[in-house]
Amino acid sequence: MFDDWMQRYEHMIELGKSLPLIEEKYKTDDNLIKGCQSKVWVHAELEDDRLVFTSDSDAIITKGIIAILVRAFSNQPPKAIIEADTTFIDEIGLKEHLSPTRANGLVSMIKQLKMYAVAYQTQLN
Repeated sequence: MFDDWMQRYEHMIELGKSLPLIEEKYKTDDNLIKGCQSKVWVHAELEDDRLVFTSDSDAIITKGIIAILVRAFSNQPPKAIIEADTTFIDEIGLKEHLSPTRANGLVSMIKQLKMYAVAYQTQLN
């Protein structure tokens, strides 16, 4: 879709601007993703047996990264999120174009979204 990585970064930044923002009351330490260089908050709620994620970050690139993940995982049943194949991250080359600390943050974000799914799946069982 894009010829170079600058265009991809610009698109990620735009995605970040359209991100369903987390309510201020959920911007707590409990909702901070550990392992991210920047602050990233994620909140999950179960609506009609589907997880809906909202999030925010204090850095524009990181906000774009979490926006991609929220778009991929939000409005899915917890079981689908748990079983989700995340190779699309490698296929689009995202991880290789991030600094090592941001790449670690990306892994932490995926892990946290899947942990929310595990917690909610347990409630559904």
